Amino acid sequence: MRVFTCSGSPYEIGLNHGQQAKDEVHGSLAFYKTLFLKKSSMSWEDACAFAKKFVPFLETLTPDYIVEMKGVAEGAGVRFEDILALNVRTEIAFGMYQSDGCTSFSWKKGKESFLSQNWDWEREQAQNLIALRIVQGNGNPTLQMVTEGGIIGKIGLNEHGIAVTLNAIQAAGVNFKKLPCHLALRCLLDSKSLEKGIEKVTEFGVASSCHILTADSRGSRGIEFSAFDHIFLPMGDHVVRDIDGVITHTNHYLHDHKLEDNDRLGVNIDIPNSKFRLARIRQLIASRHEEGWGPSVLSIQTLLSDEEGHPGSICRDEETLATLFSIVMNLTKKQATVTIGRPVEPQGEIQFTFT
Repeated sequence: MRVFTCSGSPYEIGLNHGQQAKDEVHGSLAFYKTLFLKKSSMSWEDACAFAKKFVPFLETLTPDYIVEMKGVAEGAGVRFEDILALNVRTEIAFGMYQSDGCTSFSWKKGKESFLSQNWDWEREQAQNLIALRIVQGNGNPTLQMVTEGGIIGKIGLNEHGIAVTLNAIQAAGVNFKKLPCHLALRCLLDSKSLEKGIEKVTEFGVASSCHILTADSRGSRGIEFSAFDHIFLPMGDHVVRDIDGVITHTNHYLHDHKLEDNDRLGVNIDIPNSKFRLARIRQLIASRHEEGWGPSVLSIQTLLSDEEGHPGSICRDEETLATLFSIVMNLTKKQATVTIGRPVEPQGEIQFTFT
């Protein structure tokens, strides 16, 4: 995984991204062109036409993201609509294939606050992952994240210790007057306080089904989104069997959601292994808690390395789909450790720090 720094205005940041990660941007485009065609017979031109339906909303409420994506396109030598389609790829593909995002959890105990995730996706896309440090000239915070080449918002943290992870969920519905989920992640990373970030993304709404887990040094909050509503998940919700200070999530809804106009449904597509992984991570955290363990980089890495239920385990190892990276974010210290590849077979490590 290559590491890049992008700085300046939104356009300059995008230009840096596109120029430095040109190979990964082109790799992401090739990957999703093939995936959409294979899974749904959707041509790339149809995908781009779909993506452009978000432009009026984004130009009005998040114009800097449009400008940054134009910079990425210029830097990589591709069209703006190509980059836009990458950034709304979750909305393009809802219900099309097994979700990415996988196992995430937050853990607050005493002064320690952590947010972590195994990101599981098609092995072929591993070569197009990049680590970005973005130093913004528009007053927004410096941030560091792991993303796919060409996508301007994903999993990471900012200089204020605000962090995000994502669990994709397969459920019907797309709303072109709300934020695509990857841009909602960026919106949170662009926030100077967790409260303001949550207020903004819930005011905008998210265009498709997902769960975003966001946290800072004081604790965490989960938000399950559908295209029509959102529901908050608090720490230590005993109703869903989380222990005090913890939020866990995988790739299915924990609550009933409005999935169509005026219909509140509890049914979403059942992702293989999602319920097993959720039960397993809760069991592991509860066991560590009973043994007197607290959250630390090492203890969390151990949990994320669990292979019970292999190959559909927390540390995934299926034929075409696997854990491509693991991230453990210490929000008390504003640091993160990224393990490249499956945690049990690490291919390298990257540290995110703010000085």
